[in-house]
Amino acid sequence: MIDHAQLIGIWKLVETRAHDDDGNMLPPPYGGSGLGLVNFDQAGRMVAVLCQGGEVPEDNQREYNSYCGTYTFDGAILVTRVDATAVPAWMGSDQVRYVSMEGNRMVLRPPPRPWQGLIQHRQLVWEKLG
Repeated sequence: MIDHAQLIGIWKLVETRAHDDDGNMLPPPYGGSGLGLVNFDQAGRMVAVLCQGGEVPEDNQREYNSYCGTYTFDGAILVTRVDATAVPAWMGSDQVRYVSMEGNRMVLRPPPRPWQGLIQHRQLVWEKLG
């Protein structure tokens, strides 16, 4: 279990990973050079902004996501009640992330989701600033 105090602060996205149901690696989310910040405050609010870094081919759109809201954290599962977002379908929803630590890095794993005909399991790796 992770202590709630460990979560508080600003975190920078440092790595993204993805695999399918069989464990085969998939292209990393946000183009493998993602940019992102997430902030968790002691009052129970969070905000996250992520986008694809680097060059994006002309025929593709830059992957982007942002959302904020109130959150609860039980030491392993983070649930954000979304009250503003770039994804209209998320408005008012509960976004669930499974949280683990790899050394001093925090790993957030959203539930698996469909992606190009497969089920994608994402891992977003964050490093605390300051």
